Amino acid sequence: MIKSSLVICLFATLLGGCNSLPSGHHFASRHAVPIEPEGSSGYIEKHGWIARKFMVVAANPLAVDAGYQMLKAGGSAVDAAIATQMVLGLVEPQSSGIGGGGFMLHFDGDKVQAFDGRETAPAHANEKLFQTAAGKTMPFQEAVVGGRSVGVPGVLRMLELTYKQYGKLPWSTLFAPAIRLATDGFAVSPRLATLLESETYLKNDPVAAAYFYDAQGKPRPVGYLLKNPALAATLQKIARDGADAFYTGQIAHDIARKVTHHPDNPGSLTTQDMAAYRAKERTPVCSDYKAWTVCGMPPPSSGGIAVAQMLGMLETKDMRVLAPTEGDLRTDAVHLFTEAGRLAFADRNRYIADPDFVPLPDGGVRALLDKKYLARRAALIGERSMGQAQPGMPFGQQLAWGSDTSPELPSTSHVSIVDASGHALAMTTTIENGFGARQMVDGFLLNNELTDFSMESADADGPIANRVQPGKRPRSSMAPTLVFEKGSKKLVLAIGSPGGSAIINYVAKVLIGTMDWGLNVQQAINLPNIGSRNGPTELEQGRVPASLIAQLQGRGHQVQVVELTSGLHGIMRLPVHGEEIWFGGADPRREGIAQGD
Repeated sequence: MIKSSLVICLFATLLGGCNSLPSGHHFASRHAVPIEPEGSSGYIEKHGWIARKFMVVAANPLAVDAGYQMLKAGGSAVDAAIATQMVLGLVEPQSSGIGGGGFMLHFDGDKVQAFDGRETAPAHANEKLFQTAAGKTMPFQEAVVGGRSVGVPGVLRMLELTYKQYGKLPWSTLFAPAIRLATDGFAVSPRLATLLESETYLKNDPVAAAYFYDAQGKPRPVGYLLKNPALAATLQKIARDGADAFYTGQIAHDIARKVTHHPDNPGSLTTQDMAAYRAKERTPVCSDYKAWTVCGMPPPSSGGIAVAQMLGMLETKDMRVLAPTEGDLRTDAVHLFTEAGRLAFADRNRYIADPDFVPLPDGGVRALLDKKYLARRAALIGERSMGQAQPGMPFGQQLAWGSDTSPELPSTSHVSIVDASGHALAMTTTIENGFGARQMVDGFLLNNELTDFSMESADADGPIANRVQPGKRPRSSMAPTLVFEKGSKKLVLAIGSPGGSAIINYVAKVLIGTMDWGLNVQQAINLPNIGSRNGPTELEQGRVPASLIAQLQGRGHQVQVVELTSGLHGIMRLPVHGEEIWFGGADPRREGIAQGD
């Protein structure tokens, strides 16, 4: 069991269901400055929530309530996830929605399953998609905005696949909260209003402009009652006819037309591409870390492998003695964590892509997570920063792959849920960049997921594994994660985060915080965000002392202090007065909460 010596809880508090729980302590190169996929909208201290039966935690209170109502009605974790996601797509459209994709890890009390709802490239896409006639790589934003970057959305097929296995409530019931909010309206949140203020491309789409802005071109302000009858109609069709209503018929036609008729940057997605999409079940990436088994998402996500590699390398170090002091991270801890990140990202950029197109050599995932291999990688960590790590040779041979250095900037959302049966899930969904391709159709925004492919097809070392190919799924860093006691296989943690490729570091930080430093999940989330993506050492702006920066620089780190806007949401099993409770944590950097009974 993950234990927290810092949790203070009176038994009487448990009788109140979901309440705020005192946390005890509050924590408070050649590479360019990293671009954040979503801007910051402030930091609001949170202390965590408790429940005894079931719980949902997500990025917006309206979405959390939708999931909570499903759990209260006897629904499964999957039922709650569908209801939560439909509302998220309405109230935080910059981050996720039915026009995008996602990954889910699900635990049914016995086994862990990985569900892949990642978008796919259209049949007419090719590796030159983001290159000019002269062979030059397109500027990122020029590639994003329009139809060129839109992949076939996958999230609805993924949710349908999981519902067929684990749904309890009627399918139509799960869409009712989102339909009601879309019809009656919802108050624009501070985060949505803040991001609309800084958005420069969205108003170029007439449909999106009419929805998000007034007649003078000013964004809808905080508290504005925003109604979306077009989305309500779309969701009513899906609620009545299932996911087929989205992937065939008028909605699919509308999506294809929007993509192919963009005036400046059209794409090639067709109704045939929509109809051909399939969600997939894959084998999760599970590995032991000390007393726990940590399960993550397999390729085409790099998140599960990279997090497991970081843990495997840090397992050779004694991280327990490097716990924060009064909320301040220790220099040695940051050094080890960021160096492990460099090594993991070097392998990620070289080897990971859609396994249906670029399978790993003999040994596969096992070779990348082999304890001896990771110990050799960890031995490369010295007293001074290595600056930039080179990929290892886990397969006993040098593969003729180039390295993908393209930016990954998805705006994303994460949901963690535990139901009354003890089934649980961690689900991360995305439309890629903030507000996706900035194309709105039938009440929802389309993704720009194809820019998660490498924008270059090869380098001096050979073809890049994550290059664009027809029908292929772009590599991701989304890292929904479930943690179990190694012996009893009892679930103890369900977490995940948005944040582009920095997701890997956000999730790994919380795992070290809970498993090595004895923090509860809220305290671990509250810790300053840190990491390296095999470039600069990134430290969260306004959250670290000048002394830490100076000490890291003295050890050879190229430090960049930047906004690292995670949105990590997690649920943790905790012992309190001889009982076990669910303890939910929501990221203070976003608007999320937890709710349960």
